[in-house]
Amino acid sequence: MTNPLLAPWTAAFEMPPFAEIRDTDFAPAFDAGLAEARAAIAAIADNPEAPSFANTIEAMEAAEATLDRVSGVFYNLASADSTEAREALMRDLAPKMSAFSSEVTNNAALFARIEMLWQTRADLGLNDEQARVLELYHQMFVRSGARLQGAEAARLTEVKARLAVLGTAFSQNILAEERDWYMELAEADLAGLPDFVVDAARAAGSEKGLNSPIITTSRSLIVPFLQFSPKRALREKAYEAWVARGANGNAHDNRAVAAEILALRHERAQLLGYASFADFKLEPEMAKTPAAVRDLLLRVWTPARAKAEEDAKILEAMLHADGVAGPLEPWDWRYYSEKRRKAEHDLDEAALKPYLSLDAMIAACFDCAHRLFGLDFTPLDGALYHPDARAWDVRRDGKHVAVFIGDYFARGSKRSGAWCSAMRSQKRAGGQEITPIVVNVCNFAKGDPCLLSYDDARTLFHEFGHALHQMLSNVTYGFISGTSVARDFVELPSQLYEHWLEVPEVLEDHARHWQTGAPMPADMLKRLLDAGTYDQGFATVEFVASAMVDLAFHEGPAPADPMQKQAEVLAGLGLPHAIRMRHATPHFAHVFSGDGYSSGYYSYMWSEVMDADAFAAFEETGNAFDPDTAARLERFILSAGGSRPAEDLYLAFRGRMPGVEALLKGRGLLDAA
Repeated sequence: MTNPLLAPWTAAFEMPPFAEIRDTDFAPAFDAGLAEARAAIAAIADNPEAPSFANTIEAMEAAEATLDRVSGVFYNLASADSTEAREALMRDLAPKMSAFSSEVTNNAALFARIEMLWQTRADLGLNDEQARVLELYHQMFVRSGARLQGAEAARLTEVKARLAVLGTAFSQNILAEERDWYMELAEADLAGLPDFVVDAARAAGSEKGLNSPIITTSRSLIVPFLQFSPKRALREKAYEAWVARGANGNAHDNRAVAAEILALRHERAQLLGYASFADFKLEPEMAKTPAAVRDLLLRVWTPARAKAEEDAKILEAMLHADGVAGPLEPWDWRYYSEKRRKAEHDLDEAALKPYLSLDAMIAACFDCAHRLFGLDFTPLDGALYHPDARAWDVRRDGKHVAVFIGDYFARGSKRSGAWCSAMRSQKRAGGQEITPIVVNVCNFAKGDPCLLSYDDARTLFHEFGHALHQMLSNVTYGFISGTSVARDFVELPSQLYEHWLEVPEVLEDHARHWQTGAPMPADMLKRLLDAGTYDQGFATVEFVASAMVDLAFHEGPAPADPMQKQAEVLAGLGLPHAIRMRHATPHFAHVFSGDGYSSGYYSYMWSEVMDADAFAAFEETGNAFDPDTAARLERFILSAGGSRPAEDLYLAFRGRMPGVEALLKGRGLLDAA
C-alpha cells in the first residue's frame, strides 16, 4: 500500500490527505525523507563543478522537500493532537533529526562550498534576497559548529542530540501533567461561578468521562475559576496545582531536565567560543547582547513593580474586608482584581463574554485583514486532523493566497498555550509558487457557543497576526519565508495585530450578543476600552520576572540548581509576595522545550516597544485602516520575511526606531516610571 505521506497530494491546494494518514505511516515516511535528503546533500557536497549559488544554496533549498512535507504534518499533529504513538515517535525522532542536522553542518565539503561563495559574494551577481540568503546559510553553518574539528566537533554533535531529546522530554512531561491533574467540583462548589465557567467545567469533566464538573490546568479554565470562585481553599488548591506542573516529584518532574539543558547549553556556547549561551543566542537578534536585554527589562520593571505594589495594597484591603486575616496570596489576586475591575470600571466578565463569541471574533480578525490587506476567507470542506479544526481558503483579488486552519479548543491531546505554525511555508521553487498552509492553535474552553474573555479575544488576534506574517510572505527562498526572522522581531506582527481589537468600530461591528445579535452597549464598550490598561502592573511584573529568570539562567555558567537560581533572581528583583512568575521553570516551555525562546523570552517586550510605535503610524493618519500605511506594513514587514535584517525592515516601515516610552504608555505605566 502506498504511504499517503509520500504519494502526490491531489486535494485542493495540495492539502495533506489527513483522512488517509495513520500513525504507522510517519516513521517510514521520515526514513524515506531522511534518505532522500542525505542523498541530495551528498550530491551537492560532492559536485565536481565549481560552487555557484544555484548548485549549492538553491540546491540545498530543494534537498529536504520530502522531509519538510512530512515534518510539517507530523509536528503540527504531535503538538495539537498527540497520541501515544506520536509521542513515542517524537522521542525516537529527536536524536535522529538532530544527528541529520549535525551531519549537514559538519559536512566539510559542503561548508567549503558555502565558504567559497561567502568569500566571493561580491563577484556572484546576486540580488539582494540571494545575498541575504547566502549570509544566513553561512551564519547558520558557522553557528552550528562547521569550523570545529575533531573531538570538539564530535562533542558538539553529542550535545545537540542530547538537547533535542531533553527538549522533547520536557514538553511531554508538561503535557502528561496537564492531562493527569484535575479537581472535581461538587455542586456546592459551583456557587458564585458564572454560567460560562460552569459549562466549561462540565464539558471538561465530560471529556474525561466523569459525571461531575472539573477544573483542569488549562489556562482558559483555571484563570476564570481563580477570578470568580469565592471558595478560597479551592482557589489555593487549583492555583498550586497549576504552578506546580513539572515539579511534583513524579516521573514527569522537569527540574533535573531543566538543569541538564542549561548545563549543555553553556557547554555548547563555550565550544563555539562564546562566554555564555546568552551571548551566543542573542548575537543574531536585534538586542545583540544580554546587557541590552537587561536594560530594557529593568526600565520596565521599576514602574511595573511600583504599580503592582500599589494595586496589591488595595486588593489586600478587600481581602481583609471579607474577614480574611493575613497577606494577599497569589490565589487571591485574580479574584479580588476581578471584583475591583467590576467596581471601578463597572465591567463584569460574565456580562461581557456573550458579546465575544469565538465565531464573532474570528469574523473580526478576518474583517480587519480584508480592510487592511484585501484578504477574503471562504470556509473549506474536507477532513482535517481533528473534528475541532476548521479551514479557510484565503484569497486576494480572486487569487489563492493560503490555506488557514484554526484549531481553537482545549483538549487532553493538545499542549497548552497558543501558537501559530505552518504545515507548508510560502516560497517559489523552480518558478512555481508554493502557497502556505498556516495553522492557529488556541486552548479556549469548549462551549456551545464558545464565549471568549477579552484576553482570549486578544490571544486570537495575536495568533492571527502571526498567521498574516506567514500568509502574506512574498519571498523566493523558504529559508527566509514568513516568520523566519529574528526572535525579538517575530512578535511584532502578532502584537501589532492585537491593536485592531481595540479599535472601537471593530468591536461595534463584531461584538454582538450571541443570542440576540444586539451590539455591545455603547457604555459597556466605552468601559471596556477605558479599562484597557487595568491590572497592567500585575501582568507586566509576572512577565518581566519570567524574562529575567530566563536571562539569568543563560548569562553565565549553568546553575546546578535552577530552582535555587530562580528564587535568588526573584528575591533580588523584589517580586511582590502575591505575584509569581508567569511561567515557573519546570513548565517554562518557551525556554526549555527547544531553543526558540531560550534567552529570548524578553522578545515579546522588545517587540512590544515596536508594536506600540507601529500602530501609532496608523493613528497619526486618523485612520486605523489607512491604506498607504497598511501597504507599507505589508511591504516592509509582513511580506519580507527575513530578507533583510529586522532593524532595517522596521526603519524602512517607520523611518526611526522607537523608545521604551511607547511601551510604558501602552501599558499605562508612564506615570509610574
